[in-house]
Amino acid sequence: MSITLISGSYILAGLCFILALAGLSKHETAKRGNLFGMIGMGLALIFTILGTVLATQSGSTTIPAGPSWAIAAILIAMVVGAGIGIFMAVRVEMTGMPQLIALLHSFVGLTAVLVGWNAYFEPVSAGDSLALHHGELFVGVFIGAVTFTGSIIAYLKLSGKMKSKPLMLPHHNLINLAALVVIIGLTVWFVLDPHLWQLIVMTIVSLALGLHLVASIGGGDMPVVVSMLNSYSGWAAAAAGFTLNNDLLIITGALVGSSGAYLSFIMCRAMNRSFISVIAGGFGSDGAVTGEEKDYGEFHETSAPDVASMLKNAGSVVITPGYGMAVAQAQNAVADLTSKLRAMGVEVRFGIHPVAGRLPGHMNVLLAEAKVPYDIVLEMDEINDDFVNTDVVLVIGANDTVNPAAMEDPSSPIAGMPVLEVWNANTVVVFKRSMNTGYAGVQNPLFFKDNTLMLFGDAKERVEDIIKAL
Repeated sequence: MSITLISGSYILAGLCFILALAGLSKHETAKRGNLFGMIGMGLALIFTILGTVLATQSGSTTIPAGPSWAIAAILIAMVVGAGIGIFMAVRVEMTGMPQLIALLHSFVGLTAVLVGWNAYFEPVSAGDSLALHHGELFVGVFIGAVTFTGSIIAYLKLSGKMKSKPLMLPHHNLINLAALVVIIGLTVWFVLDPHLWQLIVMTIVSLALGLHLVASIGGGDMPVVVSMLNSYSGWAAAAAGFTLNNDLLIITGALVGSSGAYLSFIMCRAMNRSFISVIAGGFGSDGAVTGEEKDYGEFHETSAPDVASMLKNAGSVVITPGYGMAVAQAQNAVADLTSKLRAMGVEVRFGIHPVAGRLPGHMNVLLAEAKVPYDIVLEMDEINDDFVNTDVVLVIGANDTVNPAAMEDPSSPIAGMPVLEVWNANTVVVFKRSMNTGYAGVQNPLFFKDNTLMLFGDAKERVEDIIKAL
């Protein structure tokens, strides 16, 4: 197999990855984008393995060859990995998707670390720059190690196995800065005069830095963390591509890294927070109030039959979902309610906040899974001005994204964060299990407003009760 054919397949795979990113930018084309991504990855795997096999058989010098036992080991690893991936994908619920993605990011980071370490012990080809080679592998190990431990901590926080409240050690920002200074110094030293101990120390410091960085970020910033780690994993893959001299891996890693970085920027803007402030330590709690407790008065409770009666007489309804809908797995019930109301002549739309859930696009995926029409699912900027003309808003499992304190209380930890202004509607019905705060640990005065009614219990059960009452 010629190097031209391999290069051509890499270009085709890279094009598929670009089309995948373009497709994932819209609801209507997301499925097609996902398909392009799978085709691209399939081409990348097939031609990389096939090229190596043929090179081994023919003794080609244009394509890196490897012993037959190594090729067999790669194929076995691919089969085992594919089996584990299919098993996890079939079993995982949408509520578990954020932590699964964080765990998968850790695999990418660990791979970059192992590739870098292997490159250190591998002989360098004649004509290659030794200093450049050492610089590539050192940077690759650094990014991979930070991604690995950071992703593990994100997984533990998202899965509830570790407290989501940020770990605030004394002078934690200085600790991060000192770690970066040590790593930069070791990098320069390693390029000029490489020794194994430098690689060992840098790996340990990088692992500790990744752990401390994400441990210092609170639960309220977890959506940003997921996209940030996605970016890290991309740059780790790109660094591994330089080390392995694999152009496709460089292209793929750069696409993932840059798109993840831009997504992190979008998420930060949606929360009115800078990327630096997130890294320096975000807000979050395990349900306890972290800000100042205030007496907002008493809340007003309602029942499913009363809500059904309101919906029957409503001309327009907006549903704003949050992570609570995912936890209750209420998306299908919400879709059924939507269909029933639309059949009755009620205008129903959805308002989605950019950071609703614990994963970018979490609510959009849930609603698409439940077959909710794309054209009635609107972003925050598209729906906010319409709340004043809305009869009923159903807040299903959302909290921080509908908190008026972001606009009304300058001292609030979420002050300045753009939110869905649901309180401007005639009536707001909030579905909640209890009066606990949201993931950011901030009290929500929405619950105590005169036009707000609280419907307590499991969101799926309450929605089904409303459907029965209709």
